[in-house]
Amino acid sequence: MDAELEKLVEAGKLALRAADNLDQLKPGTFCLHKSWGFGKVAEWNLLLNQIVIDFQGKTGHPMQLAYAADNLMVIPPNHFLARKANDPGSIKELLKKEPASIVRNILESLGGAATANQISQMMGDLFSETEWKRWWSSTAKTLKKEGYFHIPTKKTDAIQLRTEKVSRAAELVTFFNQARQPKEQTAALDQIIKFDSEFDDPARQLQPVIGSVEEAAQRNLRFNPALVMELLITRDDLLQRFPELQSNNPELTLERVIEEEEQRLATILPKLASAKERRVLHKLPAALGPLWTKRALQLMQANNARAVSQIPRVFAEAGEDAELRAFLLRAIREHSATSETLVWLCREREGQWHDLITPELLGAVLSAIERDQHNENSRGNKLRDLLLEDRELLPDMFTGVESSVARDGMRRLMLTPVFDELTKRSLLARIIKMYPELESVVTGEQKEEKTESLVVSWSSLDKRKTEFEELVNKKIPENSKEIGIARSYGDLRENFEFKAAKEMQAVLMRRKSELEAMLHRARGTNFENPDVSQVSIGTVVTVRQATSANEETYTILGAWDSDPDRGIISYQTAIGQALLGRKIGDTVSLSTEQGTGEFTVITIAPAPVDVMPVEPAVADAAITAAEPVGVG
Repeated sequence: MDAELEKLVEAGKLALRAADNLDQLKPGTFCLHKSWGFGKVAEWNLLLNQIVIDFQGKTGHPMQLAYAADNLMVIPPNHFLARKANDPGSIKELLKKEPASIVRNILESLGGAATANQISQMMGDLFSETEWKRWWSSTAKTLKKEGYFHIPTKKTDAIQLRTEKVSRAAELVTFFNQARQPKEQTAALDQIIKFDSEFDDPARQLQPVIGSVEEAAQRNLRFNPALVMELLITRDDLLQRFPELQSNNPELTLERVIEEEEQRLATILPKLASAKERRVLHKLPAALGPLWTKRALQLMQANNARAVSQIPRVFAEAGEDAELRAFLLRAIREHSATSETLVWLCREREGQWHDLITPELLGAVLSAIERDQHNENSRGNKLRDLLLEDRELLPDMFTGVESSVARDGMRRLMLTPVFDELTKRSLLARIIKMYPELESVVTGEQKEEKTESLVVSWSSLDKRKTEFEELVNKKIPENSKEIGIARSYGDLRENFEFKAAKEMQAVLMRRKSELEAMLHRARGTNFENPDVSQVSIGTVVTVRQATSANEETYTILGAWDSDPDRGIISYQTAIGQALLGRKIGDTVSLSTEQGTGEFTVITIAPAPVDVMPVEPAVADAAITAAEPVGVG
């Protein structure tokens, strides 16, 4: 011990333990303080009972001897901070050439373990934040290959220095064996797949893993089918990559689980990782046989964005695009397509689905947005944002259509309750830019044209009347009660029930206005004695394609009549409008499910009785048709 320190101990001015500690803190020694951080002992001043420390950012800091003895930790010369202070140039060189040796030194300096954040702090001013991230990303890969470092999956856990080298393969298997939670198990298996080249003896190293995977899958069959699917996908990948491995339970297949869980696929798929969900979807044909298309189309309606974007690829691979097309046409026509399906279709419109981007699609889009606004868990906002932000979407829908069709689309847009007036005008302006003559629809500067009557069948008229009566006498009063109840809950700003009820009220009132307008224009008929000298309402027309000689037969009935399976179409449809007025021998261009082509009218006949909508028994139905029920 230093002689001066011994004198202080003998004089009772310093405890022996403190003197022993101070004897290690002679000038030139590096030290560490819990608050001041790293420093270097500059000098002793025993007469003043002080020790002077040069800390980073604060030089010449005096401390009482007893305090310094209790609060300063000696830093040995091989400590990373000491090496960095003595020879920063050498440290910087090692950071480039031997990054693993630097991390080893830091871990040894910190007792064998440290988090990535602690390692970063030890580096201090050697890196900028961007340089550190780049260096650490590269170094972490090197550490994993070294075998002497245990790299945890969680970034917040400590990296540990090992006394003996452990191979990457052994580490991965250990990680899998120690995993207790499903997510940890699947993560470990994914790492084994990723680093499959590390396994030099797969039969010995991975055959037990195959057994464990299959046991876990069998154990979870009833309660966690999503986990089972992920495990089986990984097992199949291992078996494919390593032919020497064998399944202990070959009857337990992904196809079997898909078949058994067919009814629950819509709830299972969102729980899977994206890549594994894709694998399951592509197994549908093999697992479900001829019925796979029906289930796949149901999954398209489940509002799972990943599935919606992937399922069309499955149809394409299976050569079933025609069935998907028929489904999309029907969903658009019936306004039953989900917002996710419509988002996908709109984004894919430059490809094979281009012909589906029509004014009719706008009606389906608006219906989906209106439907979704009352569902707090819906993804309808994505569709709404797409319609607003994709400035070419509306023009693509209305390119090449007749002015009257564009006018109907504008009116539908003006009636929707999901946009404020300013937003509606912005959307309408995109259509007006294509059809300047329709500006009067918005401005009202031109005199209102005389409303054209709608020719409708008695049965479809009755359906509209029934819908109107139910709306006026049941749905609207029930909605008013819901608003009153929701209002009683208190603060309307945070009252979801009140907001939803008010939004539904807007939808109901819009539908009421639509029905009133339609019923006012409607003129009921039984289509007797149609003019068969040309295609007219109430006739059956057969056309033949010029190139293929294929024949199509259409029964053209009222504005609200449609039964595609029986060939019944409304005279207001694009095909109906194209055919009206045509005579035998005339050629007309038609867009069918098989595409657009030139057709020749070969026969025109009265519509048979068996396809006619039933005339109501009430004798004066024709009179009441002109005046909607309950409209006053």
